[in-house]
Amino acid sequence: MIVCSCNVLSDRQIRNAVTETQAVRTAGQVYRCLGCSAQCGRCARTIRKLIDDVNASACGGCARECPVSAHAMPAE
Repeated sequence: MIVCSCNVLSDRQIRNAVTETQAVRTAGQVYRCLGCSAQCGRCARTIRKLIDDVNASACGGCARECPVSAHAMPAE
């Protein structure tokens, strides 16, 4: 699924960038990691949700319920 039509970024590219590069924590870092920059910014919210989703799927060590897991989207 194309998430950013300005830079033609797919959800898979974004998930891979977050998974492979543990330092990616913001939408801006995702853009830089994928060699582009924000254009219109309409995709930033979706990118943040994908980051939360990837981080929630890698989570499990929290002693209490994590707020990130509530925003997790199912993997496609």
